[in-house]
Amino acid sequence: MKKLHTKIALLAVLGGVLALNQVKAAEPAAQPAPETAMPSCCSMPTPTAASTTDPKATPDLLKTCPISGDKLGEMGKPFTFVYKGQEVKLCCKGCKKDFDKEPEKYMKLIRAADKAK
Repeated sequence: MKKLHTKIALLAVLGGVLALNQVKAAEPAAQPAPETAMPSCCSMPTPTAASTTDPKATPDLLKTCPISGDKLGEMGKPFTFVYKGQEVKLCCKGCKKDFDKEPEKYMKLIRAADKAK
């Protein structure tokens, strides 16, 4: 009788371990960050939605985000909006708060790219 109770207890523990392994297997594997990676404004996932743009706005010709310097499109569709008749493309919605702090600083970069074409 004692052996039966021991076997039942072992089976219960084994069943629990297997159940935990199934839960872990169902979770997406975390991607380790490269050791050389710098923290980014975009390190947290954000929706890749664009705001409304004006078709008459001057296009933004920059290929990189003026805030982070990241190549546009690498993290999904760029976050796009219009500022004083100029289309502005940022790598993510999170960069908008930095743009709003110093918009003219970033507008100079965008306008310089337009003149360089």
